[in-house]
Amino acid sequence: MKIIIVGCGRNGSGLAQAMSKAGHSVTVIDSDPAAFEQLGKHFQGKTVEGIGFDKDVLQKAQIERTDALAAFTSSDESNAVIARIAKEIYHVPKVVARLYDREKAEIYKRLGVQTLSSTIWGIKRASDLLSYSTLNQVYSFGSGEAELVRVELPTLLIGHRVNELTVVGDIHVVAIERDNKTLLPTTGTVFQKGDVVYIAATSASGGQLRKLLGKTM
Repeated sequence: MKIIIVGCGRNGSGLAQAMSKAGHSVTVIDSDPAAFEQLGKHFQGKTVEGIGFDKDVLQKAQIERTDALAAFTSSDESNAVIARIAKEIYHVPKVVARLYDREKAEIYKRLGVQTLSSTIWGIKRASDLLSYSTLNQVYSFGSGEAELVRVELPTLLIGHRVNELTVVGDIHVVAIERDNKTLLPTTGTVFQKGDVVYIAATSASGGQLRKLLGKTM
């Protein structure tokens, strides 16, 4: 994936290093060139000096060909603007913004922008949101401790039962869209071709859920 990270503070630089080590093509934007020193000498990505919502700066970072963008400056207002530009003007598929203001965060979630607050932020969490297209977050409960995600049924899950995708207390299939209807499954419900599955999962179990899906893909 090609990823842009705006803001090279402690969190932004940590995310950039993690995504680069994972093999992604990473470009970091920051208005302070000294901030790039936090990336370390082994960072394999690119850096662009400038304001993260400046059109010329974003184009220099090749936003038109970007798969994901993370806005992690120290300003909620800047992050909100950057996220909106990325989503609405450049149609970046995955956008994550760090927003401390929870009311503002809820608004942007409805616009399709993943948001992270200081209470749930983590490099691992941000990496997951940027990297995994299998899981599409529909709703976040509380401060992000649990989520409702939507996933198109992997081919090799056809014929398997709901209990095979259940981890008590962590992962539960709550609804299935099938033939333009929505059903509430039991643990014995059998998945069928074309199913769209809605799963409630704790944030901490995201890796486990992907592992369960990945074993069948």
